[in-house]
Amino acid sequence: MNLFTRTSPRDKKSNLYYITLVGILCLGSYLLGIWRTSSVIPRAAFDYSSGVAQCEKFSKTTLTRDLDFDAHHNPRDPPPVPSTAVSFPSCDAKLSEHTPCEDAKRSLKFPRERLEYRQRHCPERDEALKCRIPAPYGYKTPFRWPESRDVAWFANVPHTELTVEKKNQNWVRYENDRFWFPGGGTMFPHGADAYIDDIGRLIDLSDGSIRTAIDTGCGVASFGAYLLSRNITTMSFAPRDTHEAQVQFALERGVPAMIGIMATIRLPYPSRAFDLAHCSRCLIPWGQNDGVYLMEVDRVLRPGGYWILSGPPINWQKRWKGWERTRDDLNAEQTQIEQVARSLCWKKVVQKDDLAIWQKPFNHIHCKKNGRGLKKPEFCRHDQDPDMAWYTNMDSCLTPLPEVDEGEDLKTVAGGKVEKWPARLNAVPPRVNNGDLQEITPEGFLGDTELWKQRVSYYKTLDYQLGETGRYRNVLDMNAYVGGFAAALADEPVWVMNVVPVEAKLNTLGVIYERGLIGTYQNWCEAMSTYPRTYDFIHADSVFTLYQDKCEPEDILLEMDRILRPGGGVIIRDDVDVLIKVKALTKGLQWEGRIADHEKGPNERVKIYYAVKQYWTVTVPQEEDKNNTKALS
Repeated sequence: MNLFTRTSPRDKKSNLYYITLVGILCLGSYLLGIWRTSSVIPRAAFDYSSGVAQCEKFSKTTLTRDLDFDAHHNPRDPPPVPSTAVSFPSCDAKLSEHTPCEDAKRSLKFPRERLEYRQRHCPERDEALKCRIPAPYGYKTPFRWPESRDVAWFANVPHTELTVEKKNQNWVRYENDRFWFPGGGTMFPHGADAYIDDIGRLIDLSDGSIRTAIDTGCGVASFGAYLLSRNITTMSFAPRDTHEAQVQFALERGVPAMIGIMATIRLPYPSRAFDLAHCSRCLIPWGQNDGVYLMEVDRVLRPGGYWILSGPPINWQKRWKGWERTRDDLNAEQTQIEQVARSLCWKKVVQKDDLAIWQKPFNHIHCKKNGRGLKKPEFCRHDQDPDMAWYTNMDSCLTPLPEVDEGEDLKTVAGGKVEKWPARLNAVPPRVNNGDLQEITPEGFLGDTELWKQRVSYYKTLDYQLGETGRYRNVLDMNAYVGGFAAALADEPVWVMNVVPVEAKLNTLGVIYERGLIGTYQNWCEAMSTYPRTYDFIHADSVFTLYQDKCEPEDILLEMDRILRPGGGVIIRDDVDVLIKVKALTKGLQWEGRIADHEKGPNERVKIYYAVKQYWTVTVPQEEDKNNTKALS
């Protein structure tokens, strides 16, 4: 069969009709396209008088201005950020030292019995200020440690009351534009160093067995300041009272301190936290109220820890005239203290001159066998958590130490022995070894320590000031877990306040103290018991995720801004969606920052927001402004 056949005239005619039809359809489609395209061209692009397009008046960007070439296929894209940032105005200049939970006016509403009115009372949520606490006029960056131990700018803490009231006791002196701290105290007129030397002759302060201390009624914290050179870190506290700025002075010096008082609720620290407790004429009625304050000291002291008392009534036989009290009164007070100490099974180690030292037992074996000499106080119930210390009432009972076998020696440490400093920092803490926190294994603890070394090393590439030795001194970790962040900074000249939020899944503050670090409990929906401008640097790991359904992020940020010094740094570690919102809010706080990738790279959802609080103060005081005007005229 022939495949190549001849085409007939009829077939040629059909093909011609087909080609014509296709051509008409193509032309119609082309004309329709022109008509539709012309409908999106602005009318201004044509001169209707001539019917000619004015191309020179029509920009190509006019056609493409609404085109979006971004990818829209990622389901994890963060939500859009509102274009208008929230603005937080400055508070009144009179609030430059505002401490919301220790407000004097609010305290008057509470009972004066056992000084309840002077302890922590926070405003209701709707009463909290929504403004930024200003720095006082003339505020300057504090002196760097260790110089700051001895000197501070007057403009930063403009109070001279202590220079008058404590003039003869050498607490603080005012000269020109700064304060000087000679290291004196009520009971150590020759200076804190000489006083600590006296203690060191009675108990060993140098072998690393004493690392954490608590100083009740600390004054300007010279005791804690001078213990630092002996590798002993002290949690100093005092109430906000007539000695207006004592804790503020301590913080300005770069010494750990908090506003606090022994009244009706427990101190915000776990049981078995401190190796040493100290009171130098701190005016606490130790023997009164069934000895409840000594029972609270006993709760927070480690097994084998020391309590040191100087001042009334110690050495009353020689000092009673200067104290303007009767011999009988002072003798009765000391007798009362001795009785309470025996009831707690404490052993009096020594009393020499103005110093008396007691030691807590290592365990309660002997204490239980001998009935403690007195039937009271009873041991606290087993359902009373000894580590619960956030708005927890003090009880007139003896906190039982963890059980040890009856066959054990009296020197066997209940709960486990800690290593001496500095090995203590990275050794597995007894609470972890004993399985008290089942979620944290020894391997997990050691892994966390290494992890935070890596993270802090990465942080220093983001914030060069964190890597600059001496730039930061007072550091806050808002969600410390087991203290890995602080441990990674142990070789730096800083101290870290490790906070365990009361909302955290695990109460790990006891582990932090067993490492030889210090810290406190805190609810970040409330203000911290400290002054404005306390910290040079704040670290917040997953804090905003933790509080997502509990309070507003701006409330937490305003508190961070209150306690952060001008020029201070912040690192917030959280989910990227959370950080986008946080960054938008911090624009209203006058923070400048950027979001950086996780140390493992950009594929991690957790990101890091690094920011710096900009320097600003209140405006020039009116009187000074008038004086300047006169001088110019």
